[in-house]
Formats: sequence, C-alpha cells, structure tokens
Amino acid sequence: MNAMSAYHLPPWTFAAFFGTGLVAGFVDSIAGGGGLITLPVLLSIGLPPQVALGTNKLQATFGSGSAAWHHTQSGVVSLAACWQGVLFTAIGGVAGTLLVQRLDPNFLKQFIPVILLVIVGYVLFKPQLGATDLHPRMTRGLFYFTAGLTLGFYDGFLGPGTGSFWTMAFMLGLGFNLTKATGYTKVMNFTSNLVSFALFAMAGHVYYAAGFSMGAGQLIGAKIGSGMVVKRGAKFIRPIFIAMVLAITLRLLYGAYQK
Repeated sequence: MNAMSAYHLPPWTFAAFFGTGLVAGFVDSIAGGGGLITLPVLLSIGLPPQVALGTNKLQATFGSGSAAWHHTQSGVVSLAACWQGVLFTAIGGVAGTLLVQRLDPNFLKQFIPVILLVIVGYVLFKPQLGATDLHPRMTRGLFYFTAGLTLGFYDGFLGPGTGSFWTMAFMLGLGFNLTKATGYTKVMNFTSNLVSFALFAMAGHVYYAAGFSMGAGQLIGAKIGSGMVVKRGAKFIRPIFIAMVLAITLRLLYGAYQK
C-alpha cells in the first residue's frame, strides 16, 4: 500500500491538520508532548498504527527542527558542544525504530508512566531545579554516550515523554538551567525524529499529505514557542513542563491499563 496516495480526505481536513500542527508545535517547543496532540488526530482518520507513527515522525521533524534552529540562532545551543549527542542519539534512534517494527512495545507501557511520575514529583519538590546552571555530574562524552543511545533508542521505539526525559537528563547530568536544557532537548528530538522518519519512509509507512500539512503548522507554532522560551525562561517553562508530563503520564496509564 502506498501511504501517499491511499487516502482521500476532504480539503478541510488538511486545514485541521495545519491547526493541529500549529498548537502541537507551540506546546512541544516549550515542554514536549506535542505527540499527544498529533498522534490521536492521525489515528482518528483511520490510518494504520504504523502509518500514523511514521506520519507523526514526519510532521514532528518540522517542529523540532524549527525549534532547534531557533535555539541555535539565539545562542542558547552550541552545535559544536553537542555533536556527540547528535551522533549517539541518531544511532539509538535507528536501533529503536528498527526494533519496534519487529517487537510489540506494549511491555514498556506500564513502566514508563511510573518514571514520568517520578520526574513530576522531583520537579515539584525541587522548585529551584533549572533556575540556574549547576555543576555537571558527568563528563559531556559519557553523558551523550549514555543518554544519546538510551533516549534515542526510546524515541525510535516508543516515544512519549522523550522530551521530558531529555530535559531532566540535561539538568541532572550536565547541570543545565531549564531554558538551556529545553534548547538542547530540541536538537536531540530533531535528530531522533529525523532518523526514525527516514526508516518509516523506507518502509512506506508515511502519509505525506497529512504530514506536510501538520508540518507547516509545526514550523510556525515551534517558532512562536521557542521565542517565548528564550525571552521568558524557566518561570514560563516550568508549569507547562509539569502539565505536559502529567498529561503524557495519564495518557500512557490509560493506554496501559484499559481493558
């Protein structure tokens, strides 16, 4: 089946895709979790799960790419300082995407929400976390090797909460403040989104019309959201970050335990 031509939807649907991408791009660039908005929409139009996942990766590359570019241009992110993270995240993303096409990822669904709840609790009880840069607890090389392979693999294999995991990892491992951690997270998200999309595309699991429509909205939403992150900093990001992690957690708990 050619996912590019197998679906015929009314024109207004693509305007809805654009609007969905706009909202998701804005939210995702600030706190992650945009997939909670886009993936259900793609599934609701009747796309098979593999095609919905592949299409979601396509549109997500626009948002994460736009956010990463904005943070780089604003000086929040130095690509020269995180090339190891890009490399190991790409390797992990390829491995995770290849494996998810062969295994059922359901066994992770009951474990991930628990980890996300721990993240929320930690942020709530550490109100100063991310307010300023702290002393790194790991060398950059070791951090990017460990986090890149692990979180890149997870994003390719399952995905929900990846941005939250990266943000926390940057704050705890390298001592980044929340604004800086959010910026570097977008670079890693873009990396794993891009390699995962490429593999889904090679398997024919992408509905390009929907993906490009959402992607156009993602570009605009991510640009607006990224600008607000740079201008307003941790006090602006923190409540949205907590809200999105809770939303991801509740969604995963519902999917894991519904009968």
